[in-house]
Amino acid sequence: MDIVKLTAEIDESGRLNLSVPTQLAGTQVNVVIVMNPVEPATRSNLEYDFSDLTGKLAWKGDAVAMQREIRDEW
Repeated sequence: MDIVKLTAEIDESGRLNLSVPTQLAGTQVNVVIVMNPVEPATRSNLEYDFSDLTGKLAWKGDAVAMQREIRDEW
């Protein structure tokens, strides 16, 4: 079994023409084609959206005083 991955173009009439050289000659083979449109790599596609990982801390009290208290424990 051989797995071949390639990028091909579909012409204006909607036809995909493939010419794939193989080691097999004079035999029947099963062919499976999965077509995914190729999206150009843009900066927006490469950046991860961290919005699902961010949050907001609801702090009651004086944050600076708490920092000084914790620092003084050392």
